[in-house]
Amino acid sequence: MKRTKTIRLLPATTRNPERTQERILEAAFQEFAANGFAGARVDSIARRASINKRMLYHYFGDKKALFREVLRRKMDQRQPWWKATPDDPRESMPYWFELACQDINWIRLLEWEALQFGDGRLIDEERRALASSQAVRRILRRQTRGHLSSEFDPDCMLLAMVALTWFPVAFPQLTRLIAGKSVSDARFVRRQKDFLRRLAAAFKPDNLDSKPEITPINGRS
Repeated sequence: MKRTKTIRLLPATTRNPERTQERILEAAFQEFAANGFAGARVDSIARRASINKRMLYHYFGDKKALFREVLRRKMDQRQPWWKATPDDPRESMPYWFELACQDINWIRLLEWEALQFGDGRLIDEERRALASSQAVRRILRRQTRGHLSSEFDPDCMLLAMVALTWFPVAFPQLTRLIAGKSVSDARFVRRQKDFLRRLAAAFKPDNLDSKPEITPINGRS
């Protein structure tokens, strides 16, 4: 009987290192968002990415280095979103809220980080602080050009806008208790975007001295 020779194919991961690294980073992002930095397990990340742990360590070193790379990748992905922000706050605030709804795991990851690191030093803090200062400067430019009120410090303005647009996504249980609807409910999303659009009129320079009449948008007075 003629013996057939078995040819062993190498795993696809070894033939495409870029795709392998991409899978590892996506798996790590999901794991960190679900369990935070402290609770995330390298074994789980490897299983999610369908690789062995040795390959993960080969590409990224340790868990801290992997977390840093996940953060940098996510920040790079979000940069075009920030740059596409409309100048008019009546458009930019609903836009930020919509982005938050589409990127819930990013907000969850930041919440885990807040719980686990608190006021302590963050991973990759210098680079992230630089990105934040650039965001503050963008707010300042919008103030200088007359798109936003210059009555408030730009960092306070940015914090307020982030808080207003991210809160329902960051605290879905409070949103449901207060509004009676889930943040995933399309009706709530439409109503919240409309609310933000009208509330943002207060951020406009020409509206500082006027108090526009706000009519209820959900039937409540």
